[in-house]
Amino acid sequence: VLHLNDARGKMSKSKGDFLTVSLLESKGYDPLVYRMFCLQSHYRKPLTFSYESLDNTATAYEKLVKRIAALNGEGEVEKTKAEELIASFREAMDNDLNTSLGLTCIYDVLKADCNDTTKLYAIGELDKVLSLNLIEAAKEADKPQADGELVKEIEEKIMANIDNLAPIQAKGKTAKGKSKKQAIEEAEAEADSESVSEEYADDMSPETVDIPSDDTDGGNDNAPSTAATENLDDLMLDIKV
Repeated sequence: VLHLNDARGKMSKSKGDFLTVSLLESKGYDPLVYRMFCLQSHYRKPLTFSYESLDNTATAYEKLVKRIAALNGEGEVEKTKAEELIASFREAMDNDLNTSLGLTCIYDVLKADCNDTTKLYAIGELDKVLSLNLIEAAKEADKPQADGELVKEIEEKIMANIDNLAPIQAKGKTAKGKSKKQAIEEAEAEADSESVSEEYADDMSPETVDIPSDDTDGGNDNAPSTAATENLDDLMLDIKV
């Protein structure tokens, strides 16, 4: 690129607006996106830079990679057709290194009337010059789930679990400000106390206590037992004797 400009004019280090690849990476941009942005303009012409334009290029690069990832690599390469597609690209490069037209050749390959294997082969040959890493990027995009989407899904699940855990954590403190651990210990102590009371009650139940019964008193609790009456009769007999 002859000059890299922004809205204020030529970008330069002396003006404090010098652009570096490391700066773009720190802002989350793929260096290949910036490369594609530069290839869209002829090297003899000035290029006006803006982050909005870079964002548009990033979107275009992502869509291009997805289209390539959708190609089916089965079958044989149609060599004649592949040579025609590569020849068109070579002609663009011979035209004073017209990279803008070279990028257009990539899209021409995708629209060509040939099988997907031929398209993948031709794009691989063209990308040897453009160096946009299109085939490798397409393989990554063709995975069942992109790493970024997987991370996002995991983060969403973690946040959902945290939201569900919040009410439980809120109950970890009792009304008196006791911790959840203290509340559990007190509940266990109370349960042990109730267990001892129940054992004592079982020992004192009618089934375990031997209470003499009298079937001849007609249900009168104040009537003496038969054994007590016999002892009294013997005592009176001794007195009379």
